[in-house]
Amino acid sequence: MSEWKESKLGDVAYLVKDTCKPKPGEHLPYIGLEHIQEQGLRLLSIGDSDSVTSQKLRFKSNDVLFGKLRPYFRKVVKPSFYGVCSTDIWVIRALEGNDQNFLFYFFANQEFVDTANSGDSGTRMPRADWNFVKYTLWPIPLLPEQRAIAGVLSSLDDKIDLLHRQNKTLEGMAKTLWKKMFVDEAKEDWKEIKLNSVIGIISGYNHSINEIRDFGDYLLSMGSIIKTYGIDLNATRFINSKNINSKYLCKTGDIIITTRDITQDAELLGSPGIIPKYLNTKNIYVGSNLYKLEIKENRLNKNLLYWLLRSELYRSFVKEVASGTSVLMLKKSDLMNFTFKLPPTNILIQCENAINEVQEKLENNFTQIRTLALLRDALLPKLMSGEVRVQHER
Repeated sequence: MSEWKESKLGDVAYLVKDTCKPKPGEHLPYIGLEHIQEQGLRLLSIGDSDSVTSQKLRFKSNDVLFGKLRPYFRKVVKPSFYGVCSTDIWVIRALEGNDQNFLFYFFANQEFVDTANSGDSGTRMPRADWNFVKYTLWPIPLLPEQRAIAGVLSSLDDKIDLLHRQNKTLEGMAKTLWKKMFVDEAKEDWKEIKLNSVIGIISGYNHSINEIRDFGDYLLSMGSIIKTYGIDLNATRFINSKNINSKYLCKTGDIIITTRDITQDAELLGSPGIIPKYLNTKNIYVGSNLYKLEIKENRLNKNLLYWLLRSELYRSFVKEVASGTSVLMLKKSDLMNFTFKLPPTNILIQCENAINEVQEKLENNFTQIRTLALLRDALLPKLMSGEVRVQHER
């Protein structure tokens, strides 16, 4: 590592402070902390600048965005577009002689995240302090090796992105199949049933702060529920489950839905998550502000139930029955009153077979995404420390 140089972070990268107040009707892409996946190094969604009114920061394509509020969440992304972001996010660019892609992985490295967290300011809302981290010393390779390191890690992220795009297409297919068979081709004589005739509900476990551990069994939270297929384990907590009733334990295929939402458009209220197959060896418990659904009979399998809860029919219902002001709530009694038309058995079997085929592909992709992300996160600190070297042109 003789060609690596110990450098201050401030000699490698600088903070962009291009503030602005978005103009009405401008409709720029907007990124807030809520749009960045915790630990996942990717965007969950993109907002609209028309939805915000306060001062924001401009960013350019390929800028590194690092969530400075509660930095231990490791919310780091590198958008491929121009837009504005929350002032709780650092906008970072590489100084001359350094690679921007390498910089992204540098800030995503857990060692840096831990360092940023150790120098935070604030108590209730800890924030990373640039004036602290810019003076910290790090071993930095020369530009060719920076590019080589970034290339290795980017190749894994490119595969992850491809699988996410494939899953988006598959999800669209599943939604279309469900709508075609349950809505577009619905007949007047089909039986209309309430959700309470096919499911039971278990409210999530209300834990105490003393039960939370650094390691242990997974406890799902509202942050575990995402807009796409599966669940987000990066947003879960760990718990000592020794004294927890087994009714809260989840298994592969179990469906979990949220019961609270702080957004006024009920964006996530009542949204479903499903326990993927790759977690069948883990103990996962449903936490507070969540419901676990249990199917009472075989009239509707879990896959069809999941896509029912992803349908526009259900989303419209949830928005109608949502109660509360600053925090929206979905009552168990309201959920159970959701009605839909159940196709006859022959059509139900056709739909089930088609959905199961798509879902199997989703499951396989989801497992691959998890495997690649674990490999990337295992390689990242080794490459950043020089423990593992990459062949490169000098």
